[in-house]
Amino acid sequence: MDINELVSEYWPHLMVLAIALGKAILILIATGFAARLARRGVQRLSGRLDATLIPVLSNMAVWGVYIVGLLMVLGSFGVNTTSLVALLGATGIAVGLALKDTLQNIAAGFILLGLRPFRVGDFIQFGDIMGTVQEVGLFTTQLDTTDGLRISAPNSNVWGQTLTNFTRNATRRIEIVASIAYGDSIDTGMEVLRRLVAEEERILPEPAPAFAVRALADSSVNLHLRAWARTDEYWDVYWALMKKLKPALEAEGLTIPFPQRELHIVNQVADQRREQTVHE
Repeated sequence: MDINELVSEYWPHLMVLAIALGKAILILIATGFAARLARRGVQRLSGRLDATLIPVLSNMAVWGVYIVGLLMVLGSFGVNTTSLVALLGATGIAVGLALKDTLQNIAAGFILLGLRPFRVGDFIQFGDIMGTVQEVGLFTTQLDTTDGLRISAPNSNVWGQTLTNFTRNATRRIEIVASIAYGDSIDTGMEVLRRLVAEEERILPEPAPAFAVRALADSSVNLHLRAWARTDEYWDVYWALMKKLKPALEAEGLTIPFPQRELHIVNQVADQRREQTVHE
């Protein structure tokens, strides 16, 4: 069989393959363009949707476009996509059983996005990890710690532990303990704390600040101050009060005592020798 016969015999098949290949290339180009449009469309909703949802919805939109594009490419080559979808479903079950931990992270991610115990920008703690939330993805939650580290925590770990959100509420309570000596006046110590609160304008009037004797400790009387401030000003107010506390106590003649203990030493050997000397 010469070349002309080969061409004449396989030419129709080559033309069909070329047409299918051309369609596939056009579909892939259109899919990439549609995926970019889908990502931009979701990101444009950032003003109307919570920032925590944007990354996940954006990724889901892009992957959805790619899956549709892949099915269209396979269809252009004559593949029965209905059977393929059924096959992928069965394969997905097997893969799901093998990737149980990964699916747990995905499920936890959807729960976090649905219940939203925190949002992007919140400062949270779970277990020993503390940081500011940067992104909640399908698999991991991204946080920045106070010392500039980026932590990528599996969603199942975040959801599976007690979670503290330090910035969700608008106000936060400040607690300060001031220790004075037993010989000092408790009323004078209370007056110092009241004066500090009155001079700090960032302390909120409601709930009203509280002053009490917290404990009669081993070597000091511990006075307790409770006051409320805006969450975003919490540390500034706390540090300002702590800086002023020591000079204010000393200006009134109050003493911040050091821990003290009385030790009674019994020298048994010396006592025995003394008794022997007396008997002799």
